[in-house]
Amino acid sequence: MDLRQLQAFLAVVEHGGFTAAARATHTVQSNISTHVARLERELDVTLIDRATGSTTAEGDAVLARVRRIQSELVSLEADVSSMQGSPRGLVRLGVVGTTARWMVPHLVDQIAQDSPDIQLLIADGTTSSLTLRILDGDLDLALIGLPFDDPEIHTKPLFTEDHVVIAPSAHPLATKEAEIGLEELAEHDLLLAAPGTAFRNEIDQAFAELGLEPKVKLEVDGLRLLASLAFQGFGVAIVPASAAPGWIGGDWTRVPIRGLPRRTVGQATRRRGMLSLAAQSTLASLTHVVSAKGPEMPGLSAVEPSAQ
Repeated sequence: MDLRQLQAFLAVVEHGGFTAAARATHTVQSNISTHVARLERELDVTLIDRATGSTTAEGDAVLARVRRIQSELVSLEADVSSMQGSPRGLVRLGVVGTTARWMVPHLVDQIAQDSPDIQLLIADGTTSSLTLRILDGDLDLALIGLPFDDPEIHTKPLFTEDHVVIAPSAHPLATKEAEIGLEELAEHDLLLAAPGTAFRNEIDQAFAELGLEPKVKLEVDGLRLLASLAFQGFGVAIVPASAAPGWIGGDWTRVPIRGLPRRTVGQATRRRGMLSLAAQSTLASLTHVVSAKGPEMPGLSAVEPSAQ
C-alpha cells in the first residue's frame, strides 16, 4: 500500500469515475485502474463496484480514512512551511449559523492581523452536520452548540448566551415589557429547534420541570433559518440571543425569556487528530475574538478560561 494507490482511489470517488479521475490527475486511465486494483488486492476487498461506479461498504470505510490521511499530508506541508515564518496554509472552519453571523467578520480581521498567510474556508451548518464533517476529515475544527457527546469529538466551551423570543410586532407577546415566563409561552404556538438537538433538549427539559409542554407550530433543524422565519412574521420563535441582533431590520420584537438555561457554544475538534500550526493559530485568534467582541453582543458572555 502506498500514497499513489490511496490518491488514485480518492480521485475516482471525488471525480465520479476512472476516466474523470485520470483527467483530473493528468494521467492515463490505466494508471488509475492499476493503483486502485493493487489497493484492493492489498486489502483483499472490492472498494468500487465497477458496474455502478459507486463505493462498496468497505470502500466507504477506506474512504473516510483516506480523507484523513490526505488532510494530514496537507497539514504536514503547511506546518513545515509555517516553521520558516508565520503560520500559513488552509484552515477549514465550521460555524453554526447564528454564531457565524456575528463572529466571522471579526475573525477574518483578527487573522489578517495575527497570521496574514492563513487562508480560511468557512463552512456554515448545523451542529450535527459540522461534527460529521469533522469526523470525515472535511473540517479542521468547528464552533457548535454544546453539550455534544461523541467519543471521537473533543469539545471546549467558549461562550454562553440567553434564550430570547422573536415575535412579530402584531403578536400579543411583542407587547411584553419584561421577561416572558414559560407558563405564558406554553399558551402559544411556537417555532422550535429540531428534536434531539442540544438547544431543543434544554427547552423541553425546562418546560417539563414545570409540568408543561410547548405547543409546536414548526420544527426547524437550523437556528438561523428558525430566526429568519420569525423575522418574516411566520410565527414566534425561541432562539439564542445571537440569532436576533439589533441591526437586523424588520417588523419584529425581541423579548427575554425567564426560566431557561443559557445556551453554550464551544469549539469542536477530532479527538485523535492533531491540529496544524495554522489551525492552532486560528483557534487562538478565535478565542481572542470571543473575549474581545463577545461582551458587545447583548445576552452573550465569554466563558472564563478557568471554567473551560
